[in-house]
Amino acid sequence: MSASNKWRAMPHHQPLCTRTHQIGALLLVATTFFFTKVLSPCSLSTSVVHVSQPQLRWGESQLSLKIYVYEPDEINGLTELMHGRDGKIPEQACLKGQWGTQVKIHKLLLQSKQRTLKKEEADLFFVPSYVKCARMMGGLNDKEINHTYVKVISQMPYFRLSGGRNHIFVFPSGAGAHLFKSWATYINRSIILTPEGDRTDKRDTTAFNTWKDIIIPGNIDDGMTKTGATVVQPLPLSKRKYLANYLGRAQGKAGRLKLIELAKQFPEKLECPDLKFSGPDKLGRKEYFEHLRNSKFCLAPRGESSWTLRFYESFFVECVPVIISDQIELPFQNVIDYSQISIKWPSSRIGPELLQYLESIPDEEIEEIIARGRQVRCLWVYVSDSESCSAMRGIMWELQRKVRQFHHSAETFWLHNGSIVNRNLVEFFKWELPVPLP
Repeated sequence: MSASNKWRAMPHHQPLCTRTHQIGALLLVATTFFFTKVLSPCSLSTSVVHVSQPQLRWGESQLSLKIYVYEPDEINGLTELMHGRDGKIPEQACLKGQWGTQVKIHKLLLQSKQRTLKKEEADLFFVPSYVKCARMMGGLNDKEINHTYVKVISQMPYFRLSGGRNHIFVFPSGAGAHLFKSWATYINRSIILTPEGDRTDKRDTTAFNTWKDIIIPGNIDDGMTKTGATVVQPLPLSKRKYLANYLGRAQGKAGRLKLIELAKQFPEKLECPDLKFSGPDKLGRKEYFEHLRNSKFCLAPRGESSWTLRFYESFFVECVPVIISDQIELPFQNVIDYSQISIKWPSSRIGPELLQYLESIPDEEIEEIIARGRQVRCLWVYVSDSESCSAMRGIMWELQRKVRQFHHSAETFWLHNGSIVNRNLVEFFKWELPVPLP
């Protein structure tokens, strides 16, 4: 059997439903509706994000959590974590690039109905910080970041009360929480929002913990996610020049280097141009997305870390993302079946076999995968959590699952009357700042 026939013989994603399934489903819906009206005096409510079919069920009736957002002027050092040592880095400068989610999440939480201004009624506490941006723009160095984080959390009695378990930090780049060098000592129990689920290529351990942390979508260019005319529009499959593309730097990474070599062998199938992301020949955002939309499949290999922004961008130019990053973690896995909207290929099998497989997939099936991706891509967009489908809505539901009725730490104790005390039996509201840290 030829390689092409081998892949054609393998089952691809099956259609969501056949004509028989559709007729049966309609009969089932009609029957259910009839008996519900006859037998039930009231309807049951479920939490559904309405993004057309399929519906995304979060498993709760409504959002009920309360989040307190620390104000920069109430904690000494917080302004430095947001705007640099001199306070001169503007918020607007930090909205673009991978680190933009630090600003967007903060601003959207300030506007959220789930925000509370009372610490005593809060389920969770959000610590605003734009340190990735501040570091990239020369506003803080690694030593200053580490020192300032420690100073900030030492002024948070509620952090001490829970051991940090109910405090939220955002680390939006591939470095993850490693931007805070002492993260393992001070915030190893806190909730970390990050697109990065694995960073063990250069370090002995990853900061991401699947049981407490939350994977968030990357920060896609607003020009591609806005309602109405976007930077570029998707092309019909018939007008796309290439089977697949990889748009990115080599960075000395084995998988990326293999793709570059593969493109040299099959230039008519795989586009892998030598793109300039800096300097006078820097690729503009419009040109970048025009390249991205010109293929049926967008390859997303591992780079410095396991996640890549191209995975999320591909949904907005409507090419099928092909993940080539074995350790990748993906957001909102409790409601999204990624096998229905993308392909994940072993990084150890980059070669002609990959192109043969992709070439064997009929356009009709590619269209179906793209259509399913079109239904859920709203979850990559950072807009208000009042929107029924948005990244913030998904993050809020994930955070609600983290809420506990009771918090304590190794340095928190309680007495018969329910009062919370420290090791010296001092009641919580009398704790002096700075509170001792581990």
